[in-house]
Amino acid sequence: MSTFQFSRTPIVADALRAEINDPVCGGYAAFEGWVRNHNEGQQVRRLEYEAFEPLAIKEGERVIAEAVEKFGIEHAACVHRIGDLAIGDMAVWVGVSARHRHEAFVACRYIIDEVKHRVPIWKKEHYVSGDSGWVNCERCAAPSEHESGTHSHAHQHSHAEHLHEHNRAHGAPETSVEQRRASDTSHQSARKTSSQQRPTPNYSRQIALKEVGVAGQAKLRDSRVLVVGAGGLGVPVLTYLAGAGVGRIGIVDGDNLEASNLHRQTLYALDDVGQSKAELATARLRALNPDVDVHSHVMRLDAENAVALIEAYDLVIDCTDNFSTKFLLNDVCVHLGKPAILSSVYQYEGQLQVIRPDRAGACLRCVWPEATRDGLVGNCAEAGVLGPVPGVFGSLQALEALKVLMDLPGQLGDELFMLDLTTLSATRIRASRASDCETVHRTKFESRIAKQATGAPDTTPSRDLEVTFGSLNEALDEGFDIIDVREPREVAETPTPADRSLHIPLGDLLHGTPRIARAEKHLLVCASGRRSLAAAQELHTKGFSEVYSLRGGLSSLVLC
Repeated sequence: MSTFQFSRTPIVADALRAEINDPVCGGYAAFEGWVRNHNEGQQVRRLEYEAFEPLAIKEGERVIAEAVEKFGIEHAACVHRIGDLAIGDMAVWVGVSARHRHEAFVACRYIIDEVKHRVPIWKKEHYVSGDSGWVNCERCAAPSEHESGTHSHAHQHSHAEHLHEHNRAHGAPETSVEQRRASDTSHQSARKTSSQQRPTPNYSRQIALKEVGVAGQAKLRDSRVLVVGAGGLGVPVLTYLAGAGVGRIGIVDGDNLEASNLHRQTLYALDDVGQSKAELATARLRALNPDVDVHSHVMRLDAENAVALIEAYDLVIDCTDNFSTKFLLNDVCVHLGKPAILSSVYQYEGQLQVIRPDRAGACLRCVWPEATRDGLVGNCAEAGVLGPVPGVFGSLQALEALKVLMDLPGQLGDELFMLDLTTLSATRIRASRASDCETVHRTKFESRIAKQATGAPDTTPSRDLEVTFGSLNEALDEGFDIIDVREPREVAETPTPADRSLHIPLGDLLHGTPRIARAEKHLLVCASGRRSLAAAQELHTKGFSEVYSLRGGLSSLVLC
């Protein structure tokens, strides 16, 4: 018999001892820990034990198996109480039978020490003056704890005497004090090596929170979270969710890692450049917490795959840098009744919104009915960003996710939270649910599905707004006015490569009525063509039909 188990009823040592009795064994050792009536100078009335059982049993069985292999014993068992215990109740029992007494003794000592240091068990001592709160039992190996108290010391002595008597009865030689000390030293070294080789996740610090506890940890283990984007926002989200013990994590990202990502995406390394972010993140999370089931989806979220992906998860976290994906995610989550946590970052500031369609809460379209065109607001590559900024907002997303999954107090409700990290000023804006929210989302969702079914593109066709030139002077020769929509900093660093051009930053160009002639031909340029295309699309909606964008931006030109 080799087993680890929990019991909510009193431990019957005689019955357990009978189970590990074996005629081939000449050595038997047992440990019993009892609840005593005092601790750290306070009078104890009773004691509670709780455990995260799925993980605890798995780790306890691992400890027993290690003892069998390490010391060559025949049988070992450990039973630990959980629930309410009274003074004098047996809290833990460990029994070992082996062919020789030395192996039985050191294996018994090994098991109780490893259980107390590695198995996720928490206790709460109820004093006459109050209670201790939940405390991780890794402290129980210290002299002040119950199992090493007055009752326990006396009982350990009685078991040692029992061991000597049992060995003498079987004709085994005695061990000297020096031998036992050497054995203890060897055991401590072996335990340290074993712990280094086989570490195990430990959630004791968060379970110690009264709002979390064992029940909250179990909720996390049963949760499924989809994270869309494994970049600056996604890295802290993924790291903290995996560390917290979320049962299943899905990662959606179609990009490969670039060297310019690393100052804010610290889950990766320089040698990883060029590899898939989703696959890299999956490997890192599995190394961080092997108990988490991690799935990588190397793709971009779009109208064709969004429903199938999101349906398989309980919560969705948006960590993308474009509006079209954010609104798509919002629409699908509202349609499916799935909660979502959205965040956006711009330079030194950002915003956070928690969407709860399962609680009839406000959504993204209740604040902005229509999506802003991608490119009108610069992403990190264009606008610049300090690494800690997305780190802060990704951490906030992870925090709100844990609140939702465990139904903790203080969840962000129908409001938009904004934080300026240059001044650390925070603003909350009430986000009321629109009266036509359900109708609008049903229309948007059905429209996306219809386009998907017919093969129609999901976004407005833009190819006729993009033109290609070998140089900007060629565009001038064809009658275009060149308008550079980049920021002043960008133009100062890389001047517009044309004989003549206008510089109108994107914000100024689109603010109010554009200061350009409607009838003339204009070619908008930026670094990559993304902002210029978005601006051209926006100006077309305002009646400027002769506005075009340089395909690929200035980076597409061959500069001499």
